[in-house]
Amino acid sequence: MSQPSLLVLYGSQTGTAQDTAQRIGRQAQRRHLQVQVLPLDHYNVASLISESLVVFVSSTTGQGDPPDNMKNFWKFVFRKSLPAGSLRNLDCAVLGLGDSSYPKFNFVAKKLHKRLLQLGAGMLLPVGLADDQHDLGADAVIDPWLKAFWEKVFSLYPSMAGVIPLREDEPLPPTYTFHFLDDATDKTEDRLRIPTEQSVPSQSRPFPARLVSNCRVTDSSHFQDVRHLEFDISGSNIQFSAGDVVMMHPCNAAEDVEQFCDLLRLDPGATFSLRATGSTAVPARLPQPCTVRHLVESYLDVAAVPRRSFFELLSTFATNDLEKEKLLEFSSAAGQDELHAYCNRPRRSALEVLADFPHTTAELKVDHLLDLFPEIQPRSFSIASSLKAHPDRLQVLVAVVRYKTKMYKPRRGLCSSWLASLDPDQGEVFVPLWVKKGSLKFPREKDPPVIMVGPGTGLAPFRSAIQERIAEGKHDNVLFFGCRSESKDFFYRSEWEEKKEAGHLTLFTAFSRDQEEKVYVQQRVRENAELLWDLIANRRACFYIAGNAKEMPTGVCDALKEVFQQQGGLSPEEAEQMLDTMERTGRFQSETWS
Repeated sequence: MSQPSLLVLYGSQTGTAQDTAQRIGRQAQRRHLQVQVLPLDHYNVASLISESLVVFVSSTTGQGDPPDNMKNFWKFVFRKSLPAGSLRNLDCAVLGLGDSSYPKFNFVAKKLHKRLLQLGAGMLLPVGLADDQHDLGADAVIDPWLKAFWEKVFSLYPSMAGVIPLREDEPLPPTYTFHFLDDATDKTEDRLRIPTEQSVPSQSRPFPARLVSNCRVTDSSHFQDVRHLEFDISGSNIQFSAGDVVMMHPCNAAEDVEQFCDLLRLDPGATFSLRATGSTAVPARLPQPCTVRHLVESYLDVAAVPRRSFFELLSTFATNDLEKEKLLEFSSAAGQDELHAYCNRPRRSALEVLADFPHTTAELKVDHLLDLFPEIQPRSFSIASSLKAHPDRLQVLVAVVRYKTKMYKPRRGLCSSWLASLDPDQGEVFVPLWVKKGSLKFPREKDPPVIMVGPGTGLAPFRSAIQERIAEGKHDNVLFFGCRSESKDFFYRSEWEEKKEAGHLTLFTAFSRDQEEKVYVQQRVRENAELLWDLIANRRACFYIAGNAKEMPTGVCDALKEVFQQQGGLSPEEAEQMLDTMERTGRFQSETWS
């Protein structure tokens, strides 16, 4: 049997599955295999029947959904018309990346594994189910799974018996090479490309929306800065409904761009074109030619907490013994506790790591930048407005993330800090964005009442829903809102009071810090048991939760089950069953984030 070529296909929402897929790709290169690493939707899925060796790496998003960059593949592979034995020549393995604190843990990987077996594929290994909640993180599963995978491949292909893999500390060739342009006439300004044809904006063609306003909506004395931002989307062809989300790519802070260029001795104004060294396409999001400033500001994720692979790659450039030893420790399986203490716990950024390893940073070659730093991932925000109330406008409610760790500088959320820094009063500001369907679906029929529990910024999708429903003449809207203080972070207060007076909204509030005893939304749910039971049991109401995924969703679910027991005379088991049935039929939905 000849030496195989390996195809690694991934579905990744935040970049973690992509990082793992690229790690497998590097391991294949070290074993002298021909390898290709691609997002699933960039691969012609009909070609799977002629592949011999494939690894699928996938995360799970939302309520057990596939990541955006594998949705087309997902639809195709689950077609009922596909013949049962169509993948009988394929040897493959599936590795899932998940978090067991979510109910649909690794749902996509499990389902894909089962489907590939139905289509006749030969499974080299049981499905790998990596778990972020493990003490050692996802690597506790990934490391032994990859070891078993390579043992299986070597036993399956006798031609590989004599292969001596490259050492882990030997640098691999870069995926791209930089070609700097001297001629000033070749230089291009990095500018927003406004779509010319009437297409719907997407990740590959975002719409540059003008920022109309950026207002702080918490009191100046409040610990948290929360912003209400409004964008002008006229002429964009963007349509959205309640529950949908807006996506945008943030930019790195100017001071981080400057520090990065200083550390690597790069001229931010220098212009280059990229060339791929193999079959990988040049990133579509980078203009050709491109300035170093644009690359660092808009593409390289230098402010993120680096993954283990960053240290693995960095160690291959190290010539200083002390630095090399430390980098090798951080990239080894045994050094993950040390890495966690150094990097993850204090949320140390990749840029700060470079500053801590000056000798190695001085050895870095520009050609390796795109291998070392992942691409900045798009961020999603629930849309907080309805086109029926605000035509040609899109509004969001954003909590600016800022917190202290043992690091000298406070930690900042990349996207929220960037958005907060944009000031339309200082000149026109355009933010490239696009919209995608959210997980919350509201009833089309006029009759069912809607009960919404949205503390804090969890209120955003419900403001959109209430505006949309009132515009459609649907006035049975019940909102439970919670925050710290009535005077400091009661978002959109005057709007709710106006809608209450008009008879279009029933509002219950919980201000947790305005009295000695803390009061949360789940207590308000219990207090209004009779009303809620009537709406749910007799009027077929739909129930929604949105907000922080810590204790709130569980607390609200427990309170709701108590309502079913107290008002409906149900046993704890029957109450649980009733909630499960509501979830299965779409009458109970939640959208939570950590």
